[in-house]
Amino acid sequence: MSLRNTVFKLLRYSGLPWLIRETLQRRRVTIAMFHDIEAEHAEQVFGYLAKKFNVISLDDYLAARQSGDASRLPDKALIITLDDGHIRNRTLLPVLEKLNLPATIFLCAGIVDTRRHYWFKYKHPEIDTQALKLVPNHVRLETLARVGFTPEREFDSPQAMSKAQIQEMASRVNFQSHTTFHPCLHTCTEAEAREEVFGSKKILEQDFGLRINALAYPNGDYCERDIELIKQAGYDCAIAVDFGYNTLKTPAYRLKRLSVDDTDNVDAVCVKVSGLWTVLMWLAGKRRLKPHPQPLPRGGGGLHSASNGVSQVGMPPDLNDVSAPLPIAQVSRDQAPLPTGGGVGGGVVALGQPSNPKPFNQ
Repeated sequence: MSLRNTVFKLLRYSGLPWLIRETLQRRRVTIAMFHDIEAEHAEQVFGYLAKKFNVISLDDYLAARQSGDASRLPDKALIITLDDGHIRNRTLLPVLEKLNLPATIFLCAGIVDTRRHYWFKYKHPEIDTQALKLVPNHVRLETLARVGFTPEREFDSPQAMSKAQIQEMASRVNFQSHTTFHPCLHTCTEAEAREEVFGSKKILEQDFGLRINALAYPNGDYCERDIELIKQAGYDCAIAVDFGYNTLKTPAYRLKRLSVDDTDNVDAVCVKVSGLWTVLMWLAGKRRLKPHPQPLPRGGGGLHSASNGVSQVGMPPDLNDVSAPLPIAQVSRDQAPLPTGGGVGGGVVALGQPSNPKPFNQ
């Protein structure tokens, strides 16, 4: 057994996850996040969650919010969510049926039912995916285009579910929006963000016949502008990856969610779904609460010329030097250079917020 797994086992049987579950989580709604979990792992993990929590649907929670009646919710309520609409999600239907569990899958509307790929799964030696989450959206798109990726490019095989697979699961799964092409919304211009928010809802409702009332923020990132756009588009709520649990009074467009990861390690699931792991990482200085940024400026001089004198998009000042090595083939002088090995773990996670620790919602 690895040291990490030993730590998870010790934490699980320390009694702390039980204590958190029976106190902090008892009268609150926990939202758990997965992405591309294998069916055999899901049977173990979802089975464990069903034993320790009362699994409800997202619509159950929203109905209780609308009525203002907390008695409609069971104690230790938990919502299972999966982001992106990965093709392997289709194998979860027998598991959900066997365990009689609801789930919500957030779909990238421009990728499902196509052979387009998720930009963050595109592998190329000259790009750093994590660093690309921190730059203005047009820089990300231009950088990816230089190495052969565009959002509309069709590949040999799909990475997302088909319309037929979505329809087959619709009786058990609540499908909602994860934008159209999964940009980090706060890095988009207002026009880009509007298209992602409004466009995904329109596609999923008109082309797939789904009722869309919720959006999950890609990468957990959002700003006040994005919340306003989501409200204007007619969504009832939006789900982040902010640390914590939910009540009927949690802001509807800032619902909290805990990242559990696509693992078969039930010890890890027990610790992570309690929130204990995130707290311990925070105490160890490896994660921090992530302040939500303002939209990134489209023009300007990249990371090394913020008008307020503070580094802009995710890199410490010493890495703002244009001489720093870049993980992309070519960057023009008015674009943001990406230091090698940047990523969310280091530097500035939001505008003007320098820190090395990872934020809670990564």
